[in-house]
Amino acid sequence: MSSTKSIAIITGSTRTPRVGPNVASFVRKTIQDKAGLQGVSLASVDLAEFKLPVYDEPSVPAMILEPDKYANEHSRRWAQEISRHDGYILVSPEYNYGMPGGVKNAIDYLYHPWKGKPVGIVTYGLDGGKTASDQLENSLSRMGLQVAAIKPQLPFKGGGTGADTSSAMVKGELGKDSIEEWTQVASDNIVKAFEEVKAAVLNPYS
Repeated sequence: MSSTKSIAIITGSTRTPRVGPNVASFVRKTIQDKAGLQGVSLASVDLAEFKLPVYDEPSVPAMILEPDKYANEHSRRWAQEISRHDGYILVSPEYNYGMPGGVKNAIDYLYHPWKGKPVGIVTYGLDGGKTASDQLENSLSRMGLQVAAIKPQLPFKGGGTGADTSSAMVKGELGKDSIEEWTQVASDNIVKAFEEVKAAVLNPYS
């Protein structure tokens, strides 16, 4: 009998205050409530906990074949964490019409731990993070990851002038109106993206 495969839900936001952990929790709960988990387990990975500086290794990532070969402890920790999972759901905000620098930096820290693995992209922001979603898809797919075709985008209720946007930016709180709207409109796509990732980790050669 094959071992259970691990799918990590990665919180991409690192700044303070941040609503990212609450968005990632919503994504995880949606998956737990509505998706089939046979053969897989969910893990939570918070990028902020790794405190990665701008890439500072003496070698380029493609030349580092094993996690323990990184020179710096923070790099080894990040590489080891990503290596232990078989697939990912990356939950990322959009800042200034693009993916956050911290997310791009974390992606660029590694090559071999990512390559060939499936990833689902979930973005959030004023308009759902469409530009960040497209940028992430381009970067991750060209690095050799299998990007799920369904890419859920979660806009805050009310847009730029809405109370939920203000709460997210100022307090790091996820408004109930956004939660209700996402549950009604986006939850099915979250499940579909997860199911794509799950199918790929369970059948890596199909």
